[in-house]
This record gives sequence, C-alpha cells and structure tokens, in this order.
Amino acid sequence: MEYKVLDCLYEICPIPLLKANKELERMHSGEILVLLTNHNCAISNVVEWAKDKGHEIDYIETGEGEWEIFIEKK
Repeated sequence: MEYKVLDCLYEICPIPLLKANKELERMHSGEILVLLTNHNCAISNVVEWAKDKGHEIDYIETGEGEWEIFIEKK
C-alpha cells in the first residue's frame, strides 16, 4: 500500500487542509496520505472535511501536541 507523508508541522489552519486537498487530488483511490500537524484545529477541520468527501480517516497523537492524520483516498 502506498503512503504519502505531508509535513504540515508549524503551519496554521487552513494551510494543512489546503495542502491535504491538493495532495489527495494527485493520489489514486486506496492510497493513504499521512498528514503531520501540531495544530489541534487541523484535527477537527481535516477530519470533518475528509469525512464529508467520503475518505476513510483516523488520527493518533504521536507526541505532546503533535498528530498524524491518516486519510485513505476513496
């Protein structure tokens, strides 16, 4: 399975969402985008957006205030 990592650490909303959208447009169905962020607003914004688009999504906190958001393109 193909993974693409998108580093959005230290970037404020809505930059992570905009970058994720642009990257997913270039990806194929079934590929997974891993978005790295340390802004908690990105969690709610990206998760809500991805669900609305029909993508599978999950996230984990990897450190204090840092997350990995996994988006499987549908």
